Order: sequence, then C-alpha cells, then structure tokens
Amino acid sequence: MYVKAGAIKADTGFGSGRESTTVRRSPLALSCRPCSRLFRLDALPLPHSSRKIANLVLMPGSKPQRWIAHLDMDAFYASVELLRYPELRGRPVVVGGRRAHQPVVNEDGSRTYAVLRDYVGRGVITTSTYEARAVGVKSAMGLMKAAALAPDAVLLPADFDQYRHFSRLFKSAVAHIAPNMEDRGIDEIYIDLTDVLGMPGMPDGDNATLAAHEGAARYEVGASNDDAALSRVRAVAQSIKDAVREATGLSCSMGITPNKLLSKLCSELDKPDGLTILTFADIPTRIWPLPARSINGIGPKAAARLEAIGIRTIGDLAAYDPLRLVDEFGSNYGAWMHNAAHGRDERNVVTHSEPKSISRETTFERDLHPRGDREALGAILTRLCEQLSADLVRKRYYTRTVGVKLRFDDFKIVTRVLTLPAHTRDARDIRLWAGRCLTKVALERRLRLIGVRADNLCREDALPAQSAPDAGDADQMALPLFAAEAAPHDHPAQDS
Repeated sequence: MYVKAGAIKADTGFGSGRESTTVRRSPLALSCRPCSRLFRLDALPLPHSSRKIANLVLMPGSKPQRWIAHLDMDAFYASVELLRYPELRGRPVVVGGRRAHQPVVNEDGSRTYAVLRDYVGRGVITTSTYEARAVGVKSAMGLMKAAALAPDAVLLPADFDQYRHFSRLFKSAVAHIAPNMEDRGIDEIYIDLTDVLGMPGMPDGDNATLAAHEGAARYEVGASNDDAALSRVRAVAQSIKDAVREATGLSCSMGITPNKLLSKLCSELDKPDGLTILTFADIPTRIWPLPARSINGIGPKAAARLEAIGIRTIGDLAAYDPLRLVDEFGSNYGAWMHNAAHGRDERNVVTHSEPKSISRETTFERDLHPRGDREALGAILTRLCEQLSADLVRKRYYTRTVGVKLRFDDFKIVTRVLTLPAHTRDARDIRLWAGRCLTKVALERRLRLIGVRADNLCREDALPAQSAPDAGDADQMALPLFAAEAAPHDHPAQDS
C-alpha cells in the first residue's frame, strides 16, 4: 500500500513573549513538508550498520548526497547579555525582567543586579543561561515559579535591539562561507553545504530505492561517506563556527545531516558549542532513542496521544505499524510521522521568501484598563507603531493593511484589521490607523497584551506609482489611544 504524505503548515501570527517582532513567511518557507511523494507503508527501517554500507542500489537520475546544516545560537539572548556583563559568567542568569531590573552602577564602578527572589509579578522567562537550566529554569516559565527554583539567579531585562544586531552579525559571517542559507528566526538558520563541499555521495534516504520487484520491502542504502568526506564536512562546519565566534564572541551548535529534519534534531544533541554530523546509518543509535516529541512538528498534544498508544521514543514511532498511525492521526499527519521517524525529509533550503506580515507586540507586567490606563496604553501603542515602521524601513517594505491584536484579562484574543487607501510605512500613518482599529473593539475589560501588525506588504521597488507615500519623518508621537483625527490619506477605509 502506498500513501502520499501531506504537509504540516506551521504559520505564525503576532509574535509571542514579553516583547517581540514576528515576520510571517509564505507557506513555502514555513511548511513542514518532509515528503510529498509516494512511499511504501511496509518499508522497513534503514540499515543499522556503520557509515559505510555496501550494495548500493540507485534509482536512475538519483541526486548526490546533500549536506544540510542547522545552526542554532547557544542561549542566544542570555549569551549576548554575558558579553555586556562578563562578571556574570558561570552564574544562573535569567532574561525576562522589565526595565526596572536594569543593573545599577555603583560609585566604585561595580554593578548591583536584580535577583529572582525579589521579583513580584507575572512575567515569563525569555531565556536563561545553562547554569539556570541545570536547576530547571527554562524559557517560557513564569518568573515567580523560577524564583522558587533559583532564588539567587540574576534577572535582566530583554534588549531586543541588541539581539537583532548580533543576529545580523552571525548571519553575515556564515554567508561569507556558505551563502545558501535559510533564515529561520533571530537565532537559527539552515545552511545547504552541498555546493560548498562540492562532493558527490550517496543519495538521500528518500532516493534510496526499493528492489525492483513488487514484493520488496527493504531499503538498501549506500554511502560514499568515507572518513575523508566526513572530515571535509567537519572542517567546513568548524570554519563556520569559528567565523561566528570571531564576529560575535558567541558560540553556536550545529547539526549536519542529509536533510533539515535530522539536522534540526542533531543541533540539540551536543549543546552548547556542539557539532554533530550524522548519516542515515546513525539513525538507530543516535535518533531513535530520543523522545518522540523531539521531532519538530510533534507538539505536546500529539506527543501525549502517541504516549497513550505506547509510543515514547522516535524508535517506537519508527517501529509502529504505519497503517495504524494513519488510522490514529489521519493520512497526512500519520504518514508524515512514519517518514519523520525514519529520517526522511525532501525539503530544500529556502534562501528567499516574501514575508506575509510583520508585527510587534508586548505583554504587560500588570493588566491595564483601556480607560483608567489610557495614557500609558497610548504611549505603548505609539512605541510599537514606531518599531513596526522601523522594521518596514529596514526590510524595505510598505504596508497597505494595519491591524491590532488585544488579549484581555480573561485570555480572550481579539484582532481588528483596516485596509488603507494607499501604501505607507510612516509611523504616524500606522499609529493613526491602529487607533482606528481600536475603535472597532468593545474595550470594557483589562488588557494583558497589545500588538500591531502590517499586512498586505509591497516591496519598495514594486510600489505602485499611484500609491507613492508622503515623505516625512517617523518622529515621536503622542496620539491618544483612540485616533479620531483624519488619516493623512483621508479616504474611506475598508474593514476586513
């Protein structure tokens, strides 16, 4: 029996966390589509042997071995802060405080740091150093809960402008060595090293063939991954790691395998400052013992369902009857799980994709009321609009649609969007239309979060002549929370 694997779409909306920026990519860049071809459900696992596997059988036109790297910066935000405060090295440090938690410089030049034991509020951890992680303090954990685990951990506020600066630095360093790079976020990238290495090799797992006769159910996979070839892979990877450290002073971890799915897994195996290189022959010993939830695309709910049917590790998933997986999870997701457990992934490194939207948002330390805290909310919305405008300028886009996102104290989320009469990236325009969006919401409850988003983007080199924006500085503004003034382009807006 053959099943066609489908796609698992991973799409993002507004950013998350204390304060964040989000760039929504096209489905091409975000799709977790490991396999879109027909595969045999009764295929047995790949061979268990060493890297050198004999009896290679190739399909006509089979591709040379791919080498795909996943590079992940180590505890990125916290590591950037340690560059600024080197005296904190070796101590548990948590990033996620508010501006009031900035270190205080004493008269003698030393610094006094806030610690978790003194924290009061409902903030969450953005990231933590490995010393803090060793005692159970991890990202997305509430700061009050973290204080019970590590009361003496240093608490620092997040500085996203600084993190974006170091993100650009490390990506530029990598691009000088391996330009085929896919940006996956502020602290991680995929890199196609195949052309850099310039070496042919065994086909990837999905190009390995079944024997010619119909009843065959065994993969025969071959490799020319001799020690010299693997040494070249390691040498190139080490040169990338060295370049990143030289450019930023930071360490990174890399996983290098024949595809993106395996490389994402492997970059986590030897953190921090790790370098893991695996072939398909290593799957049984290095990949199958890992928890099933380690696979990118298997979330907490799916992991719980898997555990309920006795599947705890990736090896368990690989050995499970694929027909039963399809019955349990559907033809698309069940087939994808089977492929993923065997390390099959045909996705290419996508070096360019157009963003669908760009957003900014922030979560408040305390709930704010739209009326009683009108002035504070207005200032926060203005700052987010200015930041969004700067993002559009830096990325060279204009927007035709502005939206707001609100999360109330009952955790209900409301969004409103308005289509503008002309493209803009001016902070004043964005602020004005964001305020108009708010007039379409019943603001009766306290707010936990507010965000602003730009949709319907247009590259500056493709901007229609009739929509040329007015020139003007995106200066500081002090508009009220609700903008009643006429927009710069005073035409009826479309509510969408």
